[in-house]
Amino acid sequence: MSMKVRTRILGLTLAGLGLCSGMTQAGTLAVNVAFKGASQRAVWQSVFDDFKKAHPDIDVKATFVDEEAYKVQLPGWLTTIAPDIVNWHNGERMAYYARRGLLEDLSGDWAKNGWNETYASTKEASSWNGKQYAAPTVYYSWGVFYRKDVFQKAGISAEPKTWDQFMDACKKLKAAGISPIALGGRDSWTLAGWFDYLDLRLNGNAFHQKLMAGEVAYTDPRVKKVYTTWKELIDNKYFIESPLSYDLDAAQPFLFQGKAAMMLMGTFISAGFPATVKPNMGYFQFPIIDSKVPTAEDGPVESLHIPAKAKNKADAHTFLAFAETPEISARLAKGLGSLPANAKAPEPEDPISKIGFQILSQTRGGIAQFYDRDMTKEMADEGMKGMQQFLSDPSQIDAVLAQLEQTRKRIYKK
Repeated sequence: MSMKVRTRILGLTLAGLGLCSGMTQAGTLAVNVAFKGASQRAVWQSVFDDFKKAHPDIDVKATFVDEEAYKVQLPGWLTTIAPDIVNWHNGERMAYYARRGLLEDLSGDWAKNGWNETYASTKEASSWNGKQYAAPTVYYSWGVFYRKDVFQKAGISAEPKTWDQFMDACKKLKAAGISPIALGGRDSWTLAGWFDYLDLRLNGNAFHQKLMAGEVAYTDPRVKKVYTTWKELIDNKYFIESPLSYDLDAAQPFLFQGKAAMMLMGTFISAGFPATVKPNMGYFQFPIIDSKVPTAEDGPVESLHIPAKAKNKADAHTFLAFAETPEISARLAKGLGSLPANAKAPEPEDPISKIGFQILSQTRGGIAQFYDRDMTKEMADEGMKGMQQFLSDPSQIDAVLAQLEQTRKRIYKK
C-alpha cells in the first residue's frame, strides 16, 4: 500500500472518529440543543447566527436533538467526550449532574456578568451547594388552557377561580357533549402536572418539597387526598376517553378541534397553536382548592450549562455572556413560548405569556420546578409510572401508593 493511500485512510479514520465522538477543532464551539418543534429550533438557530456575526472567529456547530431523545443521551455526553454547551433544566435535574462533578462551576460568570441581579429570581434553582452551575434562559408558567368559544357554547360565563367553579364548568361541558379536559397521558410527565397542582393546592409547596425530597411517606393521608381528589375527575369522565393512548402532540388536536375544552399544560405549547385557533385560546391559573393554603405554582427554569469535560470552555463562557442578555432572553422566550428569565427583558407581548408572567410574579406560596425536576430521576420515573397505573385503574390508589412507599424507602433509605 502506498504512503499516499495509507495517509488518506488514516485521515478518513481520524475524521470518522471525530464525527462519532463530537471532537471539535479549536475555535469551534459544539452546542447540543434539545428542542420541540420547528419554531423552537429556528429561534435557537437565530441566536447562533447572531453570535457568529459578533464572533466571526468562533465556528458554532449546533446539534439539535428531539427533547425526549435528548434526555436519554445527555448522561452519555457528559461522561464521555462532551460538547462545549448543553441546554438543560434547573433544580434537581441540574444538581444531579453538579454533585457528580459533571458540570462546570459558573459562579464566576454570575459575579462578572451581573447575573446575581438580572437572574435573582432563578438563582436558587441554578445553585447547588452554594455555587451556580446554570445560566438561566427562560422559564414558563403552568396553567389551564381553554377554548373561550367552547366555554361560551356550554354556558360558562367566567374562568373558574375555585375548585367548585372548576367542577361546575366540567359538568356543564360534559352535559353539552364536550370532553372537559384533554390529557396526553402516554407522556407520563403530563400526568405529573396534575399531581403537582393538586398537591400544591391541597397541601402547599413546603409539604410538596418535602415529598419531592423523599421525606414524606407515600402512604401519608395528605398524599392519598391528592389521588382521591384526582379520582373524582376520572370517575366523572371529565378527561378525554383513553388518555393513556395519546401523547401530548396527539392530545392537543382535541383542543384545536373543539372536542375538548381545557388542558393543563405549560405555556411553552402556545408557540405551536394554529393561527386559526389562537384567538379562541384563553389561559387561567389552576383553581384554588383550599384558600388557607398559600398559592404556589410550577415555574420550571430552562438553562445553559458547560460540561466539566468540555474541550472549548473559553468560547463557551463567551457564548454564555452573549446569550444571557435581556434581548436574547426575550427572543428565546418568544420563540420557545416561554417567559424571559432575565429581569431586565421586556414583558412578553403574547397575551397567554403575559398572563403566565403575572401568575408567576404574583405568587406568594413559592415556585416549584416541576415533579420530575424537583425529585431524583429514579423516584420521579417510578412516581410517574404509578400515575399511569392509577389512571388506567383508579380503584388501585392504595396499591399504587404502597408500591411507591416501598420504592421511596429503597431509594432514600428512610
